[in-house]
Amino acid sequence: MEIGFCGPGLMGAPMIRHLLRAGHTVHVWNRTRAKAEALLADGAQVVDTPRELASKCEAVLLCVAGAAAVEETVFGVEGLLSVDVAAPGRVRWIVDHSSIPPAATRAFARRAATMADMTAAEAGNEGERAASVGWIDAPVSGGVAGATAGTLAIMAGGAAADVEAVAKLLGAYSARVTHMGDVGAGQTTKLCNQTIVTATLAAIAEAVSLAQRSGIDASKLTEGLAGGWADSALLQIFVPRMTQNGLAPIGAFRTFQKDIDTVAATAYETGTPMPVSSTVQQLLRLGAAMGLGEADLSAFIDVLQTPRGG
Repeated sequence: MEIGFCGPGLMGAPMIRHLLRAGHTVHVWNRTRAKAEALLADGAQVVDTPRELASKCEAVLLCVAGAAAVEETVFGVEGLLSVDVAAPGRVRWIVDHSSIPPAATRAFARRAATMADMTAAEAGNEGERAASVGWIDAPVSGGVAGATAGTLAIMAGGAAADVEAVAKLLGAYSARVTHMGDVGAGQTTKLCNQTIVTATLAAIAEAVSLAQRSGIDASKLTEGLAGGWADSALLQIFVPRMTQNGLAPIGAFRTFQKDIDTVAATAYETGTPMPVSSTVQQLLRLGAAMGLGEADLSAFIDVLQTPRGG
């Protein structure tokens, strides 16, 4: 299968390499062409526009910054769907790995289906299935480490037939693809993931701060709590990051602030009380005001205490 990939960033680049190792032909586009060209040595083929990419590929994968970037990549003047989507050999599935609001995902899927309907009607093929351009929202969890190892967890939303059609493809860089429901369900599941992650990190930061201010060596929390109910991958990874300096960053405060803002908006839309996430949202906003937007997620500790201490 000819694969297209838009967004070879920190996550996208290792995902593309896994696709290439699996034997797929991968056409890559990025607004900053140099990032795409960095994959030439791995066997990727670079194109100038999403439009060109869509003309070559059956499935196109997106891993871009947000809803505005998804909209421009898909529906822009040189976007994926600016080509004749009903023509043989053109894009049949759009898989969006970006983290965007569920409402935006559903709107994009409806828009893509409408464009397919219009194109089929103009070609005299009204009987063609509108979902010949199937939209799958497939946000991921596992970070750069998971993308590099090929062990990402993918939560997918879309028609069952569309998810099944791309599941093997996504398996090149994931340990698990879970079909959560219709379009938008994948994004909602990712919001649940981010809710749990950020609340847990805030709690870990509070525990580290309490230990430090009580005269305990907080770095020993990983050992002292190992195997108990408080133990988790996040505890083992982030206690060292909250008690040491100079470790390579994982994640960015600004990314999680964006996601938790989306959680808050979705909670409002659905009438869901989320008092813990509301507090976490304020901590993230405070961190941004402190200039920590690009900081590692361990910076929760810096919001709670300044300076970082041991």
